[in-house]
Amino acid sequence: MKKAALDAGSYLTIGITLALFVVALFVTGFTHDLLLEAGVFLVSVKLVLMSYKQGLETAELHRELGAIRALLEDRRAAKG
Repeated sequence: MKKAALDAGSYLTIGITLALFVVALFVTGFTHDLLLEAGVFLVSVKLVLMSYKQGLETAELHRELGAIRALLEDRRAAKG
């Protein structure tokens, strides 16, 4: 199974979230708010990675369904 790269939207989401995290780091400094900002960043990255994994699984299911369809069509052709 070939792994596809993340789409542009995923890279954009990670980039914007990282930029906002860095800005928040300089604005708030190393305070307890840093944990909140880190949590927001990690949730964003986790959502992007979950979306990526779901896309890979969906592509695999489409391939498997295509193979099943081809087998059924071959079976029909052999009968008729």
